[in-house]
Formats: sequence, structure tokens, C-alpha cells
Amino acid sequence: MPFGFYVIMAAQFFSALADNALLIVAIALLREMQAPSEYEPLLKTFFTVSYVVLAAFVGAFADSMPKWRVMFISNAIKIFGCALMYWDVHPLLAYAVVGLGAAAYSPAKYGILTEYLPHRLLVVANGWIEGLTVGAIILGVVIGGTLIKADIATVLLGFDLPLIDTGVDTTGEMALCFVAVFYLLAALFNLYVPDTGVDHRVLHRNPWYLLREFNHCLLLLWRDRLGQVSLAVTTLFWGAGATLQFIVIKWAEHALQLDLSKSSMLQGVVALGVALGAVGAAKMITLRKSVRVIPLGIAMGIIVLLMNLVQHVGLAVGLLILIGALSGFFVVPMNALLQHRGHILMGAGHSIAVQNFNENLSILAMTGLYFVMIRANLSIYWVVTLFGLFVSGTMYLVKRRHEANQRIRDDVAHLDDDGH
Repeated sequence: MPFGFYVIMAAQFFSALADNALLIVAIALLREMQAPSEYEPLLKTFFTVSYVVLAAFVGAFADSMPKWRVMFISNAIKIFGCALMYWDVHPLLAYAVVGLGAAAYSPAKYGILTEYLPHRLLVVANGWIEGLTVGAIILGVVIGGTLIKADIATVLLGFDLPLIDTGVDTTGEMALCFVAVFYLLAALFNLYVPDTGVDHRVLHRNPWYLLREFNHCLLLLWRDRLGQVSLAVTTLFWGAGATLQFIVIKWAEHALQLDLSKSSMLQGVVALGVALGAVGAAKMITLRKSVRVIPLGIAMGIIVLLMNLVQHVGLAVGLLILIGALSGFFVVPMNALLQHRGHILMGAGHSIAVQNFNENLSILAMTGLYFVMIRANLSIYWVVTLFGLFVSGTMYLVKRRHEANQRIRDDVAHLDDDGH
């Protein structure tokens, strides 16, 4: 891999680290202000709404200038959202601003891979990016959970700078300062992301033109036989993954009697499994073999049902690592295939914007459904059961669709099968 790829990874690592640490801090702030428990999944809803509402524009924005500049601007927006939370703006609204920055960041982050690397390296590059991102998730939730622990917060708040009044007096303020530092480090690495030299399209001033263009790209990807399968898988994965974050916290509190700080660590355990699966996929799966991993999605949904039988932390850790590993192993090849088809059909930024629109619409729908179930006081064990059955059933339908497509024409045979 060229050196610039490692700079891209470093920028992504610190940005994702801050996003996930901030989520745990925001949950703690909601609990501190005694907000209803169903507000917690709404954090993800407010974060992802920008991905859906602005999908038609962020792709064109990402393709209109060098990707490093887009990433830098996006991290500046995230820092502003973090500052709003520090200034006592409601966590839901402040996290929505952070989501606005993330929506603009994503097409640049993934789009630069298709510009900078040959398509035969996309699976292994995605494996590294996803593995590192998951590493950032692990470290982010661990850092977030650690910062809100009373004994740790007391020690950190006890540090004072000579002759300087920092104004940091509460656990939340202290945690938000740490998160802001991570965003600043990401922005610093953004300045050294390489310019790929790809021609940039002038951003069209007519929003209706951008909407029509986005709709055309959306239909183009859903009609493509390989595009629709990979898009369906990644759409389901991200919706399920976002919902699983909150399910794990609630399930750990009920089944394992863990508090927020400790249950947030179990999110990191799932992420560790995803990292292992992502690295395994990068080593073993080529672009042509990517569609063979679909049955693992069915298996993952079935294994989720075993959560209802676990009441010991050790067993929970092993099960969550397995669930994460299966999901990482099947989503990384699907993500690479989707980027490959999207880059061919419409260009990097537009392709990622379409992908983000579908994936975050899924996140909104599934976290919204989870919000309704928690609001209705449905048992977390019923939630886990319905979640696992839905994932397995949907993945089975995707598998049947791909098999029907292949009977019409063998598109898989035209994919690159070079070794990494």
C-alpha cells in the first residue's frame, strides 16, 4: 500500500474514535439530565438524519474538490457539534450537528479509496479501513466509558494548570474536551491526505438538478444486478449494527446486571469481533468471491438468538465476539463490491452518497423501531429474538435474489479474482 493510504487510515481512526467516545458521553449526559430512556436510541437517529436528508448533495460536494479538503471541513463541523454539547445545548441537537459533519465526511473517506487505489486492492483496503474503524470503535467506547466513571473523572478533574482557570468543572465537560482533542488530531491528518489528481466536478448550483441526478444514481445502483445485492447487504448490516449497539447496552443491564460504563465495554467486544472478521476477509476473499459470504449473514442472525440464553459475562464476551466476526467477514467484501460497481456506474462520491442514503435510512428505520419497542416496554429478550429473526430472514431473501440474478446472467465471472 502507498504511504498516503496510511495517512487516510490515521485520519479515519481518530475521527471514528471521537464519534464513538462522544456517543457514550452523550448517553451519560442524557441520563444525568434524567431524560427518558428511549431518548438514547434517538441519539443515533439524530446523528444519521443528515445522511438521508443531504444524500443528494454530499456526494456532489465530495466530488467537487480534493477529498482531503472535504474531510477537513467535515471534521471542523464535528468539532463545532462537540462544542455545542459543551455549551449545554441538548445532546440530541448537538449530536445531530456532529452527524452533519459525518455525512459530509463519509463520501470523501470511502471515495478517495477508489480514486487512490486500483480496484484489485479495494477488498484488502476496505478490510484495513473497516478493521481500523472497528478498532477506533472499541477504543472509543472504552475511552468514553472510562471518562464517565466517577473515580476516573474525579482524578482527571483534580488536575489544574498553573495560573490558568480552564473552566472545566464537571465530568461531562472534561470528557467532551478529550473528544475534541481526537477530532483535532483527525483534522491534522486530513491536511496530509494525498491529492489523487482526479478531475473534480463543479458543484451545480441548482438543488433540483442535484436531486434528479441523485435519484438517477440511486435507481442505477438498485437496478444493477451486483449493485443491488451488495447494497441490500450493507444497508441491512449498518441498520442492524446501529441497533445492536443499543440492544447490547440494554441487554447487558438486564441479563448481566452491568452499568453503562461496563456495558459500553461490551460494544467494544462486538467491535473487536468485527475487526477480526474484517481482517480475515481482507486476507481470504477476492472481489469475485465476495458474494459467497452472504450465508454468513443468515448465520449471524441465528446466533444472535443465543443472547437470550446467556447470563454470564464470560459467555457473553465469546458470543459477542463471534457475532462481530461473522458480521465483519461478510460486510467487508460486500462493501468493496459495492464501491467497485458504484465507481464504474457513477463515480466515487455519488456512489458513496447513494450507499450512505440507503444505509442510514435503514439505521433510522431500525433504531426508530427499537425506540417504539422500548417505549412500549417490550422485554429486551423479545427485542433480541425479533432482531435475530429479522436479520436472518432478510439475508435469506437477499441470497435468493442473487441466485435468481445469476440464473439470468453470470455477472460474478467478470469480477477481478487477482490475489491481494
